[in-house]
Amino acid sequence: MEDYILIVDDVKMNRKILSQLFEKSYKILSAENGKQAIEYIKTYESSIAVVLLDLIMPVLDGFGVLDFMAKENYLSSIPVILITAETRIESEEKAYSYGVSDIIYKPFVARVVVRRTQNVIDLYQNKKNMERRLKEQAEELLRNAQELKENNEFLVDALSTVVEFRNLESGAHIRCIKNFTKVLLKKLKVHYPEYHMDEENIDMIVRASALHDIGKIGISDAILLKPGRLTTEEFSIMKAHTTIGCDILARFNRDKENQFYKYCYEICRHHHEKWDGRGYPDGLKGEEIPLSAQIVAVADIYDALVSKRVYKDAFAHERACQMILGGECGALSPVALECFRLALKEFKIIAQQNNEIEEKACVS
Repeated sequence: MEDYILIVDDVKMNRKILSQLFEKSYKILSAENGKQAIEYIKTYESSIAVVLLDLIMPVLDGFGVLDFMAKENYLSSIPVILITAETRIESEEKAYSYGVSDIIYKPFVARVVVRRTQNVIDLYQNKKNMERRLKEQAEELLRNAQELKENNEFLVDALSTVVEFRNLESGAHIRCIKNFTKVLLKKLKVHYPEYHMDEENIDMIVRASALHDIGKIGISDAILLKPGRLTTEEFSIMKAHTTIGCDILARFNRDKENQFYKYCYEICRHHHEKWDGRGYPDGLKGEEIPLSAQIVAVADIYDALVSKRVYKDAFAHERACQMILGGECGALSPVALECFRLALKEFKIIAQQNNEIEEKACVS
């Protein structure tokens, strides 16, 4: 249980003020220099919810603490917020290069510190919960591996690496993407027979959709977990998750002609392509975009809109549908959009059921 906040500042009054802000909700560890902070981190590693760190201190400064945490890999599990009067751009850039979660400048507003700190704590806790869920899912898949078909064995191999690579998608997200994808493909089969979509291919595409964002495990925490809008440079890095995912899939590819592998690759690489060619990573246009990716793109966008995130509230089903069908989410496949229009009721039911499941999980 992460119930400690480590406050590191050489000024006693600052430590006292910060302690008073959090002492009702957390246990407080107080250090007057970096050396003391490191000892606390070593001792209470698994119980520290966040480190509030000053930069300029005697004995060992804040950068010394960050250097230690980086070398010992503590920054992957313990978020750090700088609370400092140091305003030089070079210091800020250096701090973010270590992967600090936020920087708050002195003099600070108490309620702002509390809110931003709690946001960071919630973000990291959400990350750990998702990693735990994914690990449980991977373990369950592995237990049944002998009973799966060869195609499913490939999926098991791929998903089993996620624990190591730190995939942050929740089980609920993956479940919804698969359900939405299946509904869309069912509509496609009925209303667009020219695509020759049969049950076998529907099953493969649905299973392959679970891997659409596997490349995000190769994106750094500083970008993947950022609670606000990404910069142009950060978004450029984030877009690389499409190609990173394909590289991961290639590690387990036994047969490039295997249809299931083809669907996995198509969806992973192309689910952010746009019908007008303004998507990524390859700027494909129109029917150049694989059908499987066209379908999953709509499922992924809808799920993102109706799901709550650290940086946004969930959109209502009606508003999400309006945005997708009205083109606010970019140009999408006309066929996929028509299948979506035909499946609006099913999508609403799936979203509501998922919300109920998530609410029960939070209560428990």
